[in-house]
Amino acid sequence: MKILVIDDDEQMRVLLRQVMEWAGHEVVEAADGRAGMLMQRQHGADLVITDLIMPEQEGLETITALRRDYPGLKIIAISGGGRIGPEAYLPAARELGADRVFSKPFDVQELAETVRELLAHG
Repeated sequence: MKILVIDDDEQMRVLLRQVMEWAGHEVVEAADGRAGMLMQRQHGADLVITDLIMPEQEGLETITALRRDYPGLKIIAISGGGRIGPEAYLPAARELGADRVFSKPFDVQELAETVRELLAHG
């Protein structure tokens, strides 16, 4: 399965790529929501993992656009919350259509299992 990782933090993208490739998935990456939308149009990922706090187009906007354009797409939102804290953003991500939410730091095995479950019930 193909996973799109959207995060402005390169180290987080590398970590997520490694975890998803270890789990047997193909991974494409984008550094912000605008680039993520372009990558989704070009590559047609089965699942998107997106950060919420990013320059250009933030994760909440990205989730809204993804849900509008790709209603069946599985979406996982992750956030450290920036200055406000993840508790402010993660519930909004759920309301906008994220299938699951994770607060940074998160357990990579739990994330990999969540990806497996979401894709199995696709």
